[in-house]
Amino acid sequence: MYEISHVISERPYDKLQVGKLVKTSSFEVLFISLEKGSLFPEHTSPTDAQLIMLEGAIVFHINGTSYPLKTQQHFNFPKATGHWVEADENSKFLIIR
Repeated sequence: MYEISHVISERPYDKLQVGKLVKTSSFEVLFISLEKGSLFPEHTSPTDAQLIMLEGAIVFHINGTSYPLKTQQHFNFPKATGHWVEADENSKFLIIR
């Protein structure tokens, strides 16, 4: 079945919003919307993960280092490692894990 969804473009900026776009037996894709000034509190990923910035600017904090990320940038990070995110601008990104 083929389906077109506008869930990413239609998701409003309202602090932290997390949604699951795809889940299969081998991977999942999460969609995160983070309002400027909001935080995604510290957490870990159960698998190695890829972050793909769709729009905005965030700072990704992991292992005592801060990584500024902007639209169209990609960032990978390991499983079971505490990390947190803060939004410098209204931002949307994908997590593939």
